[in-house]
Amino acid sequence: MYGRSYCHLCEDMARALRALGVEFEEIDVDTDAALLERFDQRVPVLTDASGREICHYHLDETALRKALK
Repeated sequence: MYGRSYCHLCEDMARALRALGVEFEEIDVDTDAALLERFDQRVPVLTDASGREICHYHLDETALRKALK
């Protein structure tokens, strides 16, 4: 999950993922210029291991379940 430390939407998505028991890595876009340019105001962005976007702003459980299949 790409996000930033002071983002309430990022905190909400992380909390929802944890509640579902989904393991994920949190990556702070503010620590890398390329990530900041790519994601900036679109955070949080949830991707799969290959980098394909699953959802952004809010957790889409349907899209997440489809990606986990």
